[in-house]
Amino acid sequence: MAMSAKERKPSRLGSGKGANGGGSFGARGGHRPPPAGTRRRLFAAFFAFLCAGAVVFSGVHAIGASFRPVLMTAWPSATLNALSSEHRVQQAGGDGAGTVLPSVQIRHAVALPDHVLLILRDGSLLPASSRFECLYSVANSTELRRPPLLVAALPDGPSLVHCPAGPSGVAVSLSLTQSPPVTPLQWDRLVYTALLDSRDNSTIMFAKGMNLRPGRLGVPSRYECVFGRDLSKPKFVVTSPVVSAAQETFRCVTPVRVCRYLKMTADGNSNRNSDGKPMLVSIRTKGRGSSTLPSIAEPEPLPRPNRHRRTRHRQQKAHSMCVCTMLRNQARFLREWIIYHSHIGVQRWFIYDNNSDDDIEQVLNTMDPSAYNVTRHLWPWMKSQEAGFAHCALRARESCEWVGFIDIDEFLHFPGNQTLQDVLQNYSSKPRIGELRTACHSFGPSGRTKIPKKGVTTGYTCRLAAPERHKSIVRPDALNPSLINVVHHFHLKEGMKYANVGQGVMLINHYKYQVWEVFKDKFSGRVATYVADWQDEENVGSRDRAPGLGTKPVEPEDWPSRFCEVYDTGLKDFVHKEFTDPQTGNLPW
Repeated sequence: MAMSAKERKPSRLGSGKGANGGGSFGARGGHRPPPAGTRRRLFAAFFAFLCAGAVVFSGVHAIGASFRPVLMTAWPSATLNALSSEHRVQQAGGDGAGTVLPSVQIRHAVALPDHVLLILRDGSLLPASSRFECLYSVANSTELRRPPLLVAALPDGPSLVHCPAGPSGVAVSLSLTQSPPVTPLQWDRLVYTALLDSRDNSTIMFAKGMNLRPGRLGVPSRYECVFGRDLSKPKFVVTSPVVSAAQETFRCVTPVRVCRYLKMTADGNSNRNSDGKPMLVSIRTKGRGSSTLPSIAEPEPLPRPNRHRRTRHRQQKAHSMCVCTMLRNQARFLREWIIYHSHIGVQRWFIYDNNSDDDIEQVLNTMDPSAYNVTRHLWPWMKSQEAGFAHCALRARESCEWVGFIDIDEFLHFPGNQTLQDVLQNYSSKPRIGELRTACHSFGPSGRTKIPKKGVTTGYTCRLAAPERHKSIVRPDALNPSLINVVHHFHLKEGMKYANVGQGVMLINHYKYQVWEVFKDKFSGRVATYVADWQDEENVGSRDRAPGLGTKPVEPEDWPSRFCEVYDTGLKDFVHKEFTDPQTGNLPW
């Protein structure tokens, strides 16, 4: 950066030489030198001025060309900040198109097939999506402006803005930010998130683009992990060996230097240096033609072990039973699913929201947090259910003895006399059992053409005779370090095994084939990585699809009567007995 005349002035004055380059200021023209006291005062003033100039110069040098001034808001709270944003929007004419919020800064941009995802820095408070626009910087053209598709935010994480897909390779920004436009990275070749595991000093990365086979271990020696604030500069990165590689999950040793750096720079919100660049981690292939995946993954520490609650033999965890699920636009069924499972003994829910736009946060806000311990985690990544479940298993490990991986249309049911706690206590006493597998019964529309008003558990009562597959409840501590999982069950550590729970004890009612209004949404895309979407001309006869349906969301005439072989009212009867209000006859959802 060029220095101004004012910044250069101390160096000119500090030379101590005349115009001809020789002698002191008093040696020319026969003047007497000043007294010693005056010389000392002049020298002290000169030295102080020189030090000040050095500080200014070093500050300019440290900031460098990447410096971008950011005006920080002076509002003392998030509420007042939001109010100030609202006021500025109104002053701008109400539509927000010309409003600039200095706190809103774009961290990353990712191009997905049908939209561009903008990830904002923590603390970015946004007005309503109708009050700002997505901007596309097209070369040799006027700037394109489009309204955002979706805005999602959580109190303890970054805000996400989903913009319409723009021209390929075009940088994207927002109308209310001072951040420069960001060229999106491609979603299918990207390290998209990472976790730090203090148990074994490892870093777990989740990445697309390595194309490892499902359900099998890769060869870790073919890869290495790369840590740095600028991964494009090999001299300034730190590498470490990969210890496991499977599907989209890579685990590597966390270098000591990286641990120290992250500890030193941790401020509770980020690991950023003074230039605003975070510490990133990525995967690099070894050998000829080696390449490093683009990355937006900032290593995030996992919860540390609770070392205070212990039984005589081992640590006592906070919850005996937790549930992980991944969903998109299932808000209307969420209350029934949570309230029911809370009643039978589930204590903690981890909800991975895969780009819902049906006001799921409003539904969750109606749930009493003192009664329902629910955490919503934004998971915007396409075709990544297996990675999301691995991510959730790690997050739940320190607080949950057992974790069930079930969908929002699946309900645990105990047709006999045992309860969920009975089952868990029985297998908790068997230390080599790491997974409980339970059969799934798939229910059909049961003659209905409209969504049942009292919920799925009482509305659908006819199912297929034979169970379809199984779902699992696992001990997070028993999982294989590779975190391989396929269709809701995990690979276990060596020496651990699974147990099949009898259908007379525990099973799952899977309300898979609901009324067409609900079922047709399955054609919009599937979250699992290794199964084809239903509109793809691939594996049309697979069990993952509905029998007899093609690739188009066209309702068959006999849909209400399909998938009905056995009438089963077991769970319906239980729900009416346990949940019906005796005065009103209503159910709590």
